[in-house]
Amino acid sequence: MELRQLRHFLTVAETLNFRTAADRLHMTQPPLSVSIRKLEEEIGARLFVRSTHSVELTPAGEAALEHARAAVFHAAELARVAESTAAGATGNLRVGFVGSAKNRLLPLLLRAFRRTYPGVTLKFTEDTNTGLIDSLERHTLDVCIVRVPLVRRSDLQYVTVEADRFVLALPKEHHFARQKRITLRDLADEPFIDYTQHAIPGLHALSTMLFREAGVTPKVTQEAVQVETVLFLVGSGMGVALVPSSAARKGRDGVEFRELITEVPQPRLGLAVAWNPRYESQAGRRFRALAEEVGTEAARP
Repeated sequence: MELRQLRHFLTVAETLNFRTAADRLHMTQPPLSVSIRKLEEEIGARLFVRSTHSVELTPAGEAALEHARAAVFHAAELARVAESTAAGATGNLRVGFVGSAKNRLLPLLLRAFRRTYPGVTLKFTEDTNTGLIDSLERHTLDVCIVRVPLVRRSDLQYVTVEADRFVLALPKEHHFARQKRITLRDLADEPFIDYTQHAIPGLHALSTMLFREAGVTPKVTQEAVQVETVLFLVGSGMGVALVPSSAARKGRDGVEFRELITEVPQPRLGLAVAWNPRYESQAGRRFRALAEEVGTEAARP
């Protein structure tokens, strides 16, 4: 049984006239009659009662009519959905992100994506940089917002969509909170909250480099795997920390943010959209392109 035969059956059923049906189908009447006869033979039942002047559906034809309509409809839907998914307009997209992406970039991006591609279902995972990179390599996620630079060597590709820099996070009642600008040397004796090296190697390496250039060995008393956790510890009075400036935009209870004077120009850091080029879908490409567009807006004060 072929879809072509079902379309022939539906057209004859709608017109109850083989000549009219053949005209609609842009074919001659004899091939249409042959197609209907072969369909009846395959089904094992007569679909039409033919006479010299009329054509009528048999009870079997009446019973088959709705199923034939459904089959043709779903066949058309299959093609439409496949084409739409291939174009990135429908389907599923598994998105991973680091916690600090929630500060500004991710809300802007998701609103824009949902507005532009409402047919794509987004599934979210929050994780550390290391966890997100692992997931992209295993293809358990399609696209991720990660912290850059990426220290680990990988075949993944990424594009930075929000540039950033370090600022100092202080407990609200800290004696440095009265100062507007602070150097790293000022922090030599302060309890310092660092990033866990294996989970956030990029931020850990950059903060370590800045302290080394300043000739300071920080007194690390706590470590955390998320910027949000670092800020929680700072707000709880556990120490001071270097955090991306984007984290300061929302403000945090119990935390003050101050500009940082460094011995060398601050290294480039920020948020990037990363993907695995071996598995990138069209929906993933659209997500990435839209992220680049809204990244400029996210960077505005």
